[in-house]
Amino acid sequence: MAVSITYHLYLKKKSMFSRRHPYLFFILVSSSIFAAVIIGISTLIFLGTRESDFNMGEKVGVVEISGIITDARDTIRNIKKYREDDSIKAIVLRIDSPGGVVGPAQEIYREVRKTVGEKKIIASMGAVAASGGYYVAAGTDGIMANPGTITGSIGVIIGYTNFEEILQKIGLYPVVVKSGEYKDMGSPVRKMTEREKKLLQDFVDSTHRQFVAAVAEGRKMDPAKVRAVADGRIITGEDAKSLGLVDRLGNIEDAIEWAGRMGGIKGKISAVYSRKANISFIDYFIESSIMKIVNRIVNPELYVGYILKAPI
Repeated sequence: MAVSITYHLYLKKKSMFSRRHPYLFFILVSSSIFAAVIIGISTLIFLGTRESDFNMGEKVGVVEISGIITDARDTIRNIKKYREDDSIKAIVLRIDSPGGVVGPAQEIYREVRKTVGEKKIIASMGAVAASGGYYVAAGTDGIMANPGTITGSIGVIIGYTNFEEILQKIGLYPVVVKSGEYKDMGSPVRKMTEREKKLLQDFVDSTHRQFVAAVAEGRKMDPAKVRAVADGRIITGEDAKSLGLVDRLGNIEDAIEWAGRMGGIKGKISAVYSRKANISFIDYFIESSIMKIVNRIVNPELYVGYILKAPI
């Protein structure tokens, strides 16, 4: 009886408050509903992304590399985390990338080579694993691709856009003060000299030799055999297998199974997927394709990369 009276008084006060302060009451109710929705969505997202982490026992860690490789930090952090986790018996490097900048690709390759010997690591190729994407895969204990995976493209590209004629048509004539003859090599506002072309070609050839050497080391192949296909051509996963660049054909689940068995897991194999570090909306916008296009026009620069298609 006392509870009923107390609840009745609560409803009466609530009704009086809503009549006296309708706008404040509306804000409070709306805020409460909004907070409940946010908490609910956050809980669902948390449970969805953390589900695999609750798997007990021995697992295979999956590190995903997607898009153009421009930064190695997340990938290196995840590989190292799984390498040092005793519950992770093997690692799968899931690659869906046309390649990217030379430095980050080499950094990931280096971390992969540090992992080989301590823990089995398998590369699983998705739609595309070419150029720098293949460079990274070559360092693993084994490579699995789909028959139609686009791979290969073992080569180096360096380039820039020349706006000289456009600037002349609109009456813009850039002035450059430089400390050395080659400081503005690759400038988009003038033609490249033959000596500059020679320097850049030497640079590309040196970087290409590094690529060939890395593939030969990781795949335990004769460097001459690698050079024979290291002319930038793209090949299918099926052809790559016949050339010795890929070990098996299969999908991501096949790669997880293979890695798990290599890691000594006897029973059912569970997989745990790595997650990228949180990225702000501003960072995402800056890294978007639109911003890259704008930046390429406003601030054109020379680029060099292990990449299937030249970056924007």
